[in-house]
Amino acid sequence: MLRGQGRVVAAVSAGGVLGAGARYGAGLLWPTSGDAFPWTTLGVNVLGCAVIGVVLVVLTEGRRTPNPLLRPFLATGILGGFTTFSTYAVDGQRLFDHALPGRALLYLGGTLLAALAAVWAAAGATRAVLLARSERAGGTAGGAGGRADGGADGRGAAG
Repeated sequence: MLRGQGRVVAAVSAGGVLGAGARYGAGLLWPTSGDAFPWTTLGVNVLGCAVIGVVLVVLTEGRRTPNPLLRPFLATGILGGFTTFSTYAVDGQRLFDHALPGRALLYLGGTLLAALAAVWAAAGATRAVLLARSERAGGTAGGAGGRADGGADGRGAAG
């Protein structure tokens, strides 16, 4: 199954080390106590979603063909190691355990909405930048296949 995938596995692993290290560092810089709102986890996940919105649009809809190892390194490795669904779930459970159901639901729902909004806004802004650059360079549209919305699948979706 992994035969011939050594370089991809190495790229994901190297990226994962960097992303997980950055995530761990964020936790050290901004620790969260038992009943406190988990701002660090929220911030890490929202930031990671915004960055993946940019990365995937640039890699999949940009004019240049990127190195095939960039996506596994950046998206799966660094950003997969940086963002944390498991800590998101544990933080929500911790708030419930401290008899703070309102705070827990606000955190769980707010994180989901903020993360989706971040990836959507970042991808949209990146598409707009690519389109503007393409138009300045004399092209008619930016992104994959010359589509004005930059999406190869008709929905403008990245990845």
